[in-house]
Amino acid sequence: MPLIYLDNNATTMVDPRVVDAMLPWLREQYANPSSVHLFGQQARHAVETAREQVAAAIGARPRQIVFTSGGTEANNLAIRGTLAARPDKHHVVTTAVEHDSVLRPARQLEREGYRVTYLGVDPLGRLDPAEFEAALTDDTALASVMHANNETGVIFPIEQLGEIAASHGVPLHVDATQTVGKLPVDVSRLPVQLLSMAAHKFHGPKGVGALCVRRGTRVEPQLFGGHQERDLRPGTENVPAIVGMGIALHLAVEHLEEENTRVRDLRDRLERGIVDSIAIAHFIGDRRARLPNTANVAFAGLQAEAILMLLSNEGICASSGSACSSGSLEPSHVLAAMGIDPHVAHGAIRLSLSRFTTEQEIDDTLGVLPGLIGRLQALEPHEIRPSSRVSAVKG
Repeated sequence: MPLIYLDNNATTMVDPRVVDAMLPWLREQYANPSSVHLFGQQARHAVETAREQVAAAIGARPRQIVFTSGGTEANNLAIRGTLAARPDKHHVVTTAVEHDSVLRPARQLEREGYRVTYLGVDPLGRLDPAEFEAALTDDTALASVMHANNETGVIFPIEQLGEIAASHGVPLHVDATQTVGKLPVDVSRLPVQLLSMAAHKFHGPKGVGALCVRRGTRVEPQLFGGHQERDLRPGTENVPAIVGMGIALHLAVEHLEEENTRVRDLRDRLERGIVDSIAIAHFIGDRRARLPNTANVAFAGLQAEAILMLLSNEGICASSGSACSSGSLEPSHVLAAMGIDPHVAHGAIRLSLSRFTTEQEIDDTLGVLPGLIGRLQALEPHEIRPSSRVSAVKG
C-alpha cells in the first residue's frame, strides 16, 4: 500500500508549485538581499514580495511581518522581546496546553524570577475566558495563548481573549501556527498584538516562519548582528524559503474553502468509520470548535506507541502526544491538563489531514485500523508495554 500521511499537524508536504517558485532562488538568483547591486536587489524584491503575500493573507501590513526561522523562534521573539520592552512588569499568563515553544520559554522565565500563570482547560480542552481575565494583574507583562491546540485541534476564543487583555492593558501574543492557512485569520479585526506562524504547517518549506507585530507594539530584539527585519531579527534572509512561504500561504488562502469543506468531510468520514468499527474508540476534545483537519482518538487500555508502530508498518503515518520520561510512557501534557483518564490517554493518537489527503487514503486507513486494534487487544498487557524509545510530538 502506498504511503498514507496523516501527520499534517507535525508538518505538511511542500506544494509542488512552492518548490518550483523556490528553485530559481536556490540556483541562479543566489545574491544576498542586503547587497546594493542589481543582483542583490532582485533578491530583496523577492523577499518583499513574499512579505506582501504573507501580510495580505492575514490582513496585515507588510511592515508588520518579521521573518524568522520558524514558529519556535517567532514565539520566543514575541515572548522574550515583549518582556524586554516591559522591564517593570514580571508576570506572564499562558495556558497549560501550549506548544513546547511557549511552555519551555515560560519555565525558563520562572527560573529568571518571573511569575507565570498556567491556565487550565476543561475535559473538552476549552479555555474559560473568565479564568483568563481573573489571571491578569497590574504586573502582567504579556499573555500568550495558542489559537488552536496542535494535539486536539480545539480552537480558543482569541477575539474574546484579545478584548479582555486589551481592557487590562496587556498585550496578547497568539501562537497561530496551527491555524494560519487552515482557518481565516485577519489580524486587522483580531485584537492581538503579536501572532506567530510557520510555513511548513501550510505546505511551505521548513525552517521559515514569521511574527506579525501590530504597529505600536514594543518588542526588543533577542539576536544581534545585522539590521535585517527592522532590527528585530538580524541575519541574512533565507530567500528561497521566504519566497516559498509567501507562495505557500497565498495558495493556502485560495484553498481555505476546501480545507473547511472537503478536508473536514474526510476527517468526519474517518471518525465515523472508527467509531462504527472499534468499540473502545474514544474521541478527545471539543467536537465543534476545532480545526477541520484534526482528530484525536484514544483506544482505552492500549498504548499509543504500539498503535503507531503497527500503523507505520502498514505505511500509515500518525502521531501521539505521549512522551518518554525515565523509560516510561507518560500521557501528553495536553491530555493531562484536560483530566483525561490515563487508562484512556495512554492510547491516544492524532490523525491530521491536509488538502492532499484523498478519500481512498481514508478508506484504506479504515481498512487497516480495526484489525490492528483488535490484534493489540488480544495481546497480554506485558506484550504491548512500550519501549524506552518513545519520542514526543512537537508539531
